[in-house]
Amino acid sequence: SGTRVVVIGKINDVTLYRELVRRGVSDYVLAPVNTIDVVRSVCNLFSAPEAKAVGRIIAVVGAKGGVGSSTIAHNVAWAIARDLALDSVVADLDLAFGTAGLDYNQDPPQGIADAVFSPDRVDTAFIDRLLSKCTDHLSLLAAPATLERVYDFGAEAFDSIFDTLRTTMPCIVLDVPHQWSGWTRRALIGADDILIVGAPDLANLRNTKNIFDLLKASRPNDRTPLYCLNMVGMPKRPEINAGEFAKAIESQPIASIPFDPQMFGSAANNGQMIAEISANHRTTEIFLQIAQRLTGRGETKKPRGSFLSPLLEKLRAK
Repeated sequence: SGTRVVVIGKINDVTLYRELVRRGVSDYVLAPVNTIDVVRSVCNLFSAPEAKAVGRIIAVVGAKGGVGSSTIAHNVAWAIARDLALDSVVADLDLAFGTAGLDYNQDPPQGIADAVFSPDRVDTAFIDRLLSKCTDHLSLLAAPATLERVYDFGAEAFDSIFDTLRTTMPCIVLDVPHQWSGWTRRALIGADDILIVGAPDLANLRNTKNIFDLLKASRPNDRTPLYCLNMVGMPKRPEINAGEFAKAIESQPIASIPFDPQMFGSAANNGQMIAEISANHRTTEIFLQIAQRLTGRGETKKPRGSFLSPLLEKLRAK
């Protein structure tokens, strides 16, 4: 199953240790222990040569509806897969109104709804059958985008899906809808990296700060959430600039994406990414920079290698 168990005990006996290993225990730590002993033991498990890779989950969420967070999530995932050559999957979590299928010009007969409504069937083989191939390195776990049923879920409804994706994909990009529920909160807090997307106005500033502060406080040992501004420079619209955002949130935006309705509108209507329409467009480079920041990969076309566990990466980032 890939589960790893660490046992803490007071008996220093090699026979006991061997028996525990025979029964499936991954490591035995002699008490008394402190926090760093436990962290070291867990890190050793994930960094061992025989350890399975653990995928990184990147959650993208809008500070307000209609700010383009899904578009950014899809384009950034495209850059991660194409430019960084990192096998990735986009999970569209907006089951009723998701747009990932439209943006990638895909219409798969199955998707994430089949998994979330059949939790007992979720395993690697089942999830693989639900994935739609977009490119050599990018797959989609599509939303049905239909209204035949309601999509009310418990807080842990997506846990088995995310856990299974982690075992097969180095990078999982969650397109999180703009709503506040037990499962969206859990998805964001449980992610390895978070990108909040906001537009340059007062409501977005307030919401970005609220989401940022809550997630930072809820994840004290994880990487700080990131945020970017979208639709910057809309004609005749008063805007709150990046400096004011940074002052209020006490963190700089990682990008400011210019307002370009013709480019983004064409891409949306054609089922294409910005990079497909204009590889040299300024926004294409911005998406690549965001992809590099979220994955920690500074070079493009890097061959796929072994991946450290998220825990090790979090420690290294500090």
